[in-house]
Amino acid sequence: MKAALLRYRVMATVVGVLLVVLILIGVPLANFDGTSMWHVFPSTPAVWPEGSGAHQLGEAITTYLGIAHGWLYMIFLVTAFLLSRKARWSVPFTVVTLACGTIPLVSFWAERRATRQVRAQLAEVSTRSTGRDDTSTARDVPTAR
Repeated sequence: MKAALLRYRVMATVVGVLLVVLILIGVPLANFDGTSMWHVFPSTPAVWPEGSGAHQLGEAITTYLGIAHGWLYMIFLVTAFLLSRKARWSVPFTVVTLACGTIPLVSFWAERRATRQVRAQLAEVSTRSTGRDDTSTARDVPTAR
């Protein structure tokens, strides 16, 4: 389960960083040129004029990072689902973890939440198999005098 957790954490971090860059940098650079956005908003703020260096950078980010994020998100979904089966997560926990991968910054919270749960399960299994609590330290062991 440790290997599955590592794969999940790597994919969650990569997808989360790409999503933050895409949504918080690429989309504003590409779309805040004073034109309508996605035919939904009649006019966006005219911060970066169309054709400017910043606008072109935003277009490149949304085009290339958007595609990369889409493919990597599919891999993230598979790794998260495989981890959920190994860790025997409940369906609601699994769905929330998968859905949080689509929300910038919240994806990092979901990764920490999932990691915490899996590590607790691993510690519990370790404790049961060894018959002792792995949280003890050298100070807890009495010394002979």
